[in-house]
Amino acid sequence: MKTATIETEIAPDKALEAHKFFSDKIDFTTGPVELNLQIQMGEKITIIDMREPEDFQAGHIPGAVNLPRDKWVSLAGLQRDRFNVLYCYSITCHLAAKAAVTFTEHGFPVMEMDGGYEAWKEHDLPIEA
Repeated sequence: MKTATIETEIAPDKALEAHKFFSDKIDFTTGPVELNLQIQMGEKITIIDMREPEDFQAGHIPGAVNLPRDKWVSLAGLQRDRFNVLYCYSITCHLAAKAAVTFTEHGFPVMEMDGGYEAWKEHDLPIEA
């Protein structure tokens, strides 16, 4: 039976790759608690909900704008002078990441909220309907 081993030596290039990865993660992602703090502090952000309209109407992050996939081409609600914080359904949903690729191609600064709407609810944060 073969057992898994853990690398004890890390090549210098891997450390540099890790540095870039985590620097980018800090720059382009946020969590639900952090986003709630940004909202409370009145930071200049726009929150974009990537979910379907019926899910948005059932409940969403306060102040969020709904921009489902079939409306991405409109770029409605996005702002160029601030970060647009995108979120979708859950940690396994890639709608926000896919939208981020599209929106950055049009020059919009974006961040993704980790965990999606499910993570927001799990932290018992405010919901608007």
